[in-house]
Amino acid sequence: MSSDLRCSVLGPVRAWRGEVELDLGPPQQRATLAVLLLRQGLTVSTNELVDVLWGDRPPATAVNVLHRYIGRLRRIFEPDLPVRAPGRFLLRSPGGYRLELPVEAVDLNRFQELTEQARNAVDHGHPEAAVPLFVGALELWRGPGAAGLDPEVLDHPLFTALEQHRVEGVQALADAALDAGSPQQALPILRRSAPEHPYTESLQARLILTLAAAGHQAEALGRYETVRAALAGELGIDPGPELRDAHRKVLRQELPQPVAGTARPAHLPADLPGFAGREVELHQAMALLGTGDETPAAMVIAAVNGMAGIGKTTFALHWAHQLADRFPDGQLYVNLRGFDPSGDPLDPATAIRGFLQALEVAPAQIPAGVNAQAALFRSLLTGRRMLLLLDNARDEDQVRPLLPGSAGHLVIVTSRNRLSGLVARDGARPVTLDLPAEHETRAALAERLGAARVGAEPAAVDEIVARCGRLPLALAIVAARAAAHPTFSLTALAEELRETAGSLDAFADTDPSTDARVAFSWSYRALSTDAARLFRLLALRPGPDLGAPAAAALGALTPRQVRPLLAELTRAHLITERVPGRYVIHDLIAAYASELVEDTESAGRRHDAQRRIIDHYLHTAVAANRLIEPYRHPIDLDPITAGAAPVPLADPDAATAWFRTEYPVLLTALRQAADQGQDRSCWQLTWALQQFFDRRGHWHDWIAALHVARDAAARQRDQVGLAHTDRGIGTVYSRLGRTEDSFRELNQALELFGDLGDGAAQAHLHLVLGAVKSRTGQQQRYWEAREHDRQALHLFTAAGSAVGRARALNNLGHISALLGDHQAALKHSQAALDLQQELGDRHGEAAAWDSVGLAQHNLGHHREAIDCYQKALEMFTAQGNRYFMAASSSQLGNVYRDAQRPDLARRHWEQALTVLEDLNHADAGPLREKLRRLEKDDDRPGTGRVRATLGAVAARTGETGTNVA
Repeated sequence: MSSDLRCSVLGPVRAWRGEVELDLGPPQQRATLAVLLLRQGLTVSTNELVDVLWGDRPPATAVNVLHRYIGRLRRIFEPDLPVRAPGRFLLRSPGGYRLELPVEAVDLNRFQELTEQARNAVDHGHPEAAVPLFVGALELWRGPGAAGLDPEVLDHPLFTALEQHRVEGVQALADAALDAGSPQQALPILRRSAPEHPYTESLQARLILTLAAAGHQAEALGRYETVRAALAGELGIDPGPELRDAHRKVLRQELPQPVAGTARPAHLPADLPGFAGREVELHQAMALLGTGDETPAAMVIAAVNGMAGIGKTTFALHWAHQLADRFPDGQLYVNLRGFDPSGDPLDPATAIRGFLQALEVAPAQIPAGVNAQAALFRSLLTGRRMLLLLDNARDEDQVRPLLPGSAGHLVIVTSRNRLSGLVARDGARPVTLDLPAEHETRAALAERLGAARVGAEPAAVDEIVARCGRLPLALAIVAARAAAHPTFSLTALAEELRETAGSLDAFADTDPSTDARVAFSWSYRALSTDAARLFRLLALRPGPDLGAPAAAALGALTPRQVRPLLAELTRAHLITERVPGRYVIHDLIAAYASELVEDTESAGRRHDAQRRIIDHYLHTAVAANRLIEPYRHPIDLDPITAGAAPVPLADPDAATAWFRTEYPVLLTALRQAADQGQDRSCWQLTWALQQFFDRRGHWHDWIAALHVARDAAARQRDQVGLAHTDRGIGTVYSRLGRTEDSFRELNQALELFGDLGDGAAQAHLHLVLGAVKSRTGQQQRYWEAREHDRQALHLFTAAGSAVGRARALNNLGHISALLGDHQAALKHSQAALDLQQELGDRHGEAAAWDSVGLAQHNLGHHREAIDCYQKALEMFTAQGNRYFMAASSSQLGNVYRDAQRPDLARRHWEQALTVLEDLNHADAGPLREKLRRLEKDDDRPGTGRVRATLGAVAARTGETGTNVA
């Protein structure tokens, strides 16, 4: 019968399903289970259960209560069990109940099995083999049997017999240890057990003999006096023959001599000469042992983890040497070869035998079986203070048999895996090594090559550090080449790295242990088949990092399928999860992945993966743009490639957050699409980014992307793509103050959309042209702008586009204000505002509030204007539209200036200037001048001159509101 149910009665009565401990209910219910565990596989009568639980005074309802206990235990063991179903474990038998569990599921069975093996070893004359078996059996106990039950229950013969088995096992352990000449192996258990049975003379006698045989004669004699006084004071009797005989043997030194385990090994390999850096990690590691020079009170396990070549062994050795003198009983070291060119990790049994030999255990005394060997190893370390360095571990299962079982030791484990199970189950403390800081890598290089040589060529050193990606293994390879050729300049070595950029050729070595490609291959070969495929495909990712959905698209996987694979790659330190859900890959590991994907995946499979990830980003970006600007005229996308699912986004905030997170990746993706011949995807991805580019003020990135996109559209002679990219270039030129270039590009776009017969796009182009011309500060351009706005209104009205009509009305209101027709401005802007609110167009509504504010300001209605601008500013801020935020804030400053509040004018102008300077926008200059004049006039009496001066500046700089472009 297979089951993940486990029960324990050697100590408190407990049960687990898998790793989850079960709540067994009140003491009487746990006592019921304890009885069934002690009689496992046998029917326990109802009468016997009642007798154990209530003795000779059971309540009238005892049987009914017992039935309820049984029913509850069944549901605890099998929560999905239907009502009145018999269940698999707790079975009804004639006259009682029976518990059926696999033998290995109950600790009592394991105890009995190990003690039987140990007694057989003693019977065959091998006490040295029996000792670890007895130790393993007795270590299963976590206190007195069935601890925590009512005292009346524990007085029942069933439970007193259980505790007697434990005492007999302890006594048998002591006898075997004395016969084997290894008394120290029995001492920890004897010391724990003897105080619980102070009047059991046979047990106390064995403790006294074992103490003396292990060299603690004074303690042994003191123990005899303590027991003698207790017997006389509490029971009024003298020590019996067995106790007196033990006392006599101690006095006469008639004791067996220890034969093994007295060595003080010192197995640490040499520290690396000139170790440099890692101050933060060393401080963190030292803190694990607490302050002072004392050895730790508890066992400390440090799991040093990190990617291949990060310097885990070097760090661990340096740390171990720094504190080796705090562990007076020696140091043990083993290379577990978890990631080794041979491909064969060291078997834990082999490692344990090596440790036992180091502790001078004779081969004949080493028992068979890894469990018995591990128990002997733990026994030998009890009472000692030792440092163990378990280097290059593959996983937790390779490490666990090598862990001591007592306090006072430091165990340092290094691994490319995170060893999360060792952290969760064994209390290990993770020490994760990341790439060292740049100054640390320079210091390490100086230690190897000399400060003078490194200091003579700082630019070359900077390039070497950068080309090596700060990876210690790569730096060590380059440093070794430089040391072997002292006449070579570091500049020449940097040039070699530059020529081999994107490959690992510069980091090859005849020694596999220092060859970067070989080092990475050890981690790669340990991966599952699916994780290895995903790792190869990650070489095709665009951008510096990626999320789980993008990784899923690369591999044509579902999110549920990809997450465990990413976790496996993270545990292997082939990728790093910098923030939750975002993964990066080191440049040199990426180069290794590139070699693998070229060698392993066909050109067709590589193309399919590249198509999937570009489609993933494109379709997600278009959907995100639709959430941010739902009224934008759409474009036609090709069907998404199978396996390239987009990210589901719930609302505009989620869309903006996605753009912000993926922004560096998307810039690379659109260029990668162009390089791979996915020209249509290139210009469409740029189109989808327009609102994010514009509202965040990323205009230089935008113009660079648009030129790539226009070239892509031109290669395909894609008139739609050319029209959209021309419009985008014209818009961004207007943001950058290149007005004439903007007109040229926008007119080209207008002509192309005309040739395509796209009236809606033409209407939008008229809006953009009108908005750009309204910002020139030229009266003639204002009249032209009004014609564009009227043409847009006509086209939108004819097309039945309420959104377009609202935006055209807003722009008409705005240009009317600039032309001095303030009543018309208020009329058009208010009509636009009403329509935008009805439509729910938040961006358009914000622009309309700004235009109404401009009209109210020009009419002298300062309070109303302030209210309007504040609403616009709040909405633009919520949308993350930084340029329009600055424009509305600047307009608020203008109103406060004219309302005789220079303090508030300054505050809003300064806020606007901060944004404009960050955007590197041309409007920052005139605003800076306004603030300079305001500061200058602060020292002059009277406000009339201030208003007149600032009014003149406003006239020259063309203060305008916000229109929709």
